[in-house]
Amino acid sequence: MSGTTDERLRRWRMVLGGGAADGTGCELAGRDAAMDGALGALYGNGKGKGGRSSGRSAGLGASAPSVARWLGDIRTYFPSSVVQVMQRDAIERLGISALLLEPEMLEAVEADVHLVGTLLSLNKAMPETTKETARMVVRKVVDDIEKRLATRTKATLTGALDRSARISRPRHRDIDWDRTIRANLKNYLPEQRTIVPERLIGYGRASQSVKKDVVLCIDQSGSMAASVVYASVFGAVLASMRSISTRLVVFDTAVVDLTDQLDDPVDVLFGTQLGGGTDINRALAYCQSQITRPADTVVVLISDLYEGGIRDEMLKRVAAMKASGVQFVALLALSDEGAPAYDRDHAAALAALGAPAFACTPDLFPEVMAAAIEKRALPIPDMAAHQ
Repeated sequence: MSGTTDERLRRWRMVLGGGAADGTGCELAGRDAAMDGALGALYGNGKGKGGRSSGRSAGLGASAPSVARWLGDIRTYFPSSVVQVMQRDAIERLGISALLLEPEMLEAVEADVHLVGTLLSLNKAMPETTKETARMVVRKVVDDIEKRLATRTKATLTGALDRSARISRPRHRDIDWDRTIRANLKNYLPEQRTIVPERLIGYGRASQSVKKDVVLCIDQSGSMAASVVYASVFGAVLASMRSISTRLVVFDTAVVDLTDQLDDPVDVLFGTQLGGGTDINRALAYCQSQITRPADTVVVLISDLYEGGIRDEMLKRVAAMKASGVQFVALLALSDEGAPAYDRDHAAALAALGAPAFACTPDLFPEVMAAAIEKRALPIPDMAAHQ
């Protein structure tokens, strides 16, 4: 029983940070003391949001060697998922973003989507000596994401393309028996215990020809960093499928078409510039001008919908695209974090047009795209649907 009590006190001591007011009376030593020091350097000086005014007061300061040692310490004492959270907090709370411009610092960090977003926001200020290291860090994250998502995405969308190419006079091997039986139930002959299939329903297999056009229209404002990373990877995966013609457009107040760089998502990411204003209307106007087969086109807008352009024109463009047969998908985010702050009025206006805006995780994105390709209801998560 005493051991359980001691462990509980130890854990509370680690949470509260020490000092006379914590009430635990617990002293730390060895590895525990070192872990406490690493936590105190980040959370102990009352800096930033939620800082504790406890006895922890080491701080990281602006010293590159201190930060490098701290990065090494937290990787020793904490699992990778915790390290990534602490790195993110250090960047936000202690203002050490500038230190990421040093190659030796980049080599010490635990790479994740959020770090990539920070590096992309610093891209224009990055010295040439750092850029190659930064590209290596970004490529590692991109490769990990692609390994996790590419196979399933291709399989899901290939199936959707097959099903979307239904034909009325299919070859025997291409008959969709489930749909054919349901369509001919009225022709059931009880005495024969059989159905006369007057109408055959089938689908043609996806061939080398282009079946669908997909336009990814990505808001590159600072809050959309993780979405930009995931969308770039998905864009590259889609572009590798011969049955899909993929266009990738990023925008703030200007519009940049990065389609010719889709063979390498790292090039796409370094072609973006996170931050700045937002003109969704201008971006959609460009996307609309590129559509040649509206009935076979899916437009995916990824944005928090804070419009700095002409709101009414933006909504008119969405309505016009949908009226022409375009499948329009509005995602508030494409990340694991859920919906960011977003313009609820614009989300409601899109929903009224039949284009509900919702946050989408990377794992759900293939299903969303498959539904759009097949022109069926989108699999909107209950917690993220915005009517």
